[in-house]
Formats: sequence, C-alpha cells, structure tokens
Amino acid sequence: MKRLFVAIKIIPDENSLRVYHSLKQALIFDKIRWVDPDNFHITLKFFGNTTEERIPDISNVVQNTVELFKPLNIELKNAGIFGSSYKPRVIWFGIAENKQLTELGINLLNNLNDAGFPKDRQNFVPHLTIGRITKITDKQLFMKEIEKVKNVFFQKSKIDKVILFESILSTHGPTYKVINSFPLKN
Repeated sequence: MKRLFVAIKIIPDENSLRVYHSLKQALIFDKIRWVDPDNFHITLKFFGNTTEERIPDISNVVQNTVELFKPLNIELKNAGIFGSSYKPRVIWFGIAENKQLTELGINLLNNLNDAGFPKDRQNFVPHLTIGRITKITDKQLFMKEIEKVKNVFFQKSKIDKVILFESILSTHGPTYKVINSFPLKN
C-alpha cells in the first residue's frame, strides 16, 4: 500500500517565502504543523492508502486527462483558513480564479471517479496548504495576522505538469516521492 495523491508542485518565490515566514514567526506560540516550502503543492486528488496494482489505472487516467490541457499560468494570492474563526483547521494560500485550472481539476476528478476512484464530497477549490492547526493560543491575534495577508499577491507560476506523489509519513513530517510525472500538452 502506498499513500498517494495527484498534485501540481509549486516552487515558492522570494515573496511567497517572505509571507510564509512572517506568518510562521507571528504565530510562533500556536501549535501549527507548517508545511515545508519544498513540499508546497496544489492537491488535485488525494487517494490515501492505495494498492500498488492501482497505480497504472491512476496513471492512465491522469495522463489521458492532462494531455488535453496546455501549460497554464496561475497566480498565488491571498491567504485564509479552512474551518471557522472559532476553530480554524488549515492555513492556505489561495489561487486567483483560473478557468483552465478549474477545468483541469474537475475533469481529472470526474475521470478518476469514472475509473473507480470516488470523488470527495467537497468541491474542487484550488489552494496551497501552508499549515495545519492543532491549537491557537490567542484567536484574536491569529485572525489579525491572517487578515494582514488576506488580500496579498504572492507570485505567478507556470504549470506544465501534474505529478502522482507518494506521501511517506514520519515523525519529522511527510516526504513526497514522485511516482510519475505527466506533462501538459505543448
């Protein structure tokens, strides 16, 4: 069994890293599992524990889906939380509305669903998770810091491939191993 997900790798620029590190420093007294910037990605589909025999099926669907799409440009902008202000669970960087990315994500989820990999109940909302919250000591301070970066532009990125990753969990955090890479159509 392998813990698998399909994602778009994001390489943060200086501006994104500055915002990330300033948030991390401002929220130093909270219990937040910060995502290592080397692991930044936009998840398209999380499979969880999957038998190795299913990898060729996943790969075929992803390949057949992404080869219909041209490389695209995205903008990372704004930050926010999943959960409520009372009980925040995740801190994220947002993706500016992008029809191509949305179409890619929805088509991929639909095609994987048809191949026997059921969709989640949630709608496809492209984002980059930067922290998973365990405990907030001062909710007002936390929300004030999130508000500071709520409407900030971070960076532009060119997307030219989708990757099937294995997530290997350890006490030091996850390690992401590339299982397969699928280029978008040139």
